[in-house]
Amino acid sequence: MRLTVKSEYACLALIDLVEHDNKGLCKISEIAARKKIPKKYLEQILLTLNRNGYVSSRKGSEGGYRLAKAPDQISVAEVLRLMDGALAPVYSVSEYFYEPTPIERSVKLVSVFKEIRDYVSAKLEELTFDKLA
Repeated sequence: MRLTVKSEYACLALIDLVEHDNKGLCKISEIAARKKIPKKYLEQILLTLNRNGYVSSRKGSEGGYRLAKAPDQISVAEVLRLMDGALAPVYSVSEYFYEPTPIERSVKLVSVFKEIRDYVSAKLEELTFDKLA
């Protein structure tokens, strides 16, 4: 598993929203400045998070973003899957994004990669954003 910059920025944006949750709506420019995320890129990320129910937004001069779920209800695993797809090291052992790959020709290789998938997935499923802020 390798994270893209998009995933990293999504995690940073969510951490920022957790850190400022009691202060109301956060403007994109504020989040971008605090976490050093390019504003245009952050807009795209927040739109994706909004469409998928992780954040909510309000338009206008008094608008901004806030969490739509409690931070302890958002796992790092689900955000990474949303942004990047499979957590598995190869698609043929992915539970959510299965596609055939050459390693399926070796039962032992598949077994090793499933163990890796299970370990990474378990760690990231139990890691929620309340623990990161």
